[in-house]
Amino acid sequence: MAGTLTPKAPPAPVWAAQAARLPGGRLHLHQGPIDIIARFWGDPVAVAAAEARAVDRFSSILNELMSEISALRAEEAPVHGDIARTMALAVAPFRPAFVTPMAAVAGAVAEAVLRAAAGPGITRAYVNNGGDIALFLSPETALTCAIANRPGMPDRITIRAADPVRGIATSGWRGRSFSLGIADSVTVLAASAAMADAAATMIANAVDLPGHPGIQRRGAQEIQPDSDLGARQITVAVPRFTPGEQDEALARGLAAAEDFRQRGLVEAAALFLQGQIRTTGGFPMLPQERAHV
Repeated sequence: MAGTLTPKAPPAPVWAAQAARLPGGRLHLHQGPIDIIARFWGDPVAVAAAEARAVDRFSSILNELMSEISALRAEEAPVHGDIARTMALAVAPFRPAFVTPMAAVAGAVAEAVLRAAAGPGITRAYVNNGGDIALFLSPETALTCAIANRPGMPDRITIRAADPVRGIATSGWRGRSFSLGIADSVTVLAASAAMADAAATMIANAVDLPGHPGIQRRGAQEIQPDSDLGARQITVAVPRFTPGEQDEALARGLAAAEDFRQRGLVEAAALFLQGQIRTTGGFPMLPQERAHV
């Protein structure tokens, strides 16, 4: 579940939009809690233009979100900005379960930057917003991306232009955002980054053992007073589970993931818990020794 966008009285320079070039042709965009790595392939002139468009679009995003942050933290309040509407549309199919548009914020931001940047002359592109990734692929191209994972497990996936996937997102209690569940991580492939983001949140929440005495939880607002999760109990620590407990928790999450896949909300999902993996939808994982960038 996405966290707050509200700064705690930071010095002004920290919150200015920043752009920098990184090795390997990557572009780094940073402002407050938003941290993006992007790359564009194609004609050099087209790549330079795409990067300029990405920087220009990025410069206004945080202010756009903050202008209606109260509505974005509510379950069903009217929103108006392009990114806010993308967020609201992405989470709507997962109700009546509790979810706010903030569950899709990272993916929606990645989408907005990619949508503004990709254009003529660009053959491939990605915008990676803290692990939530929006993809652009021209015909006959592909991208191989790293995913959050445990040591020794497959950690790369390849998406091809013919695949119905343009978004990758990961959620879990170990990540940067709060989770109601106990998954180490859940990675989702979907038609858009915003939808993948929302689905990863919901599946990670479903990987759980309700009432287990060894799971430590705290109210979200005890840790982050302006969290959209309010007093809901988020996971802060877990014990080592028995194989049977791992199976039970993963089965709960897999049932949610398969339901979402049958409804056309996701294309595939991989669920990870203490060395165990469950997948649905033919998740295209590559072993580490075969991985490439």
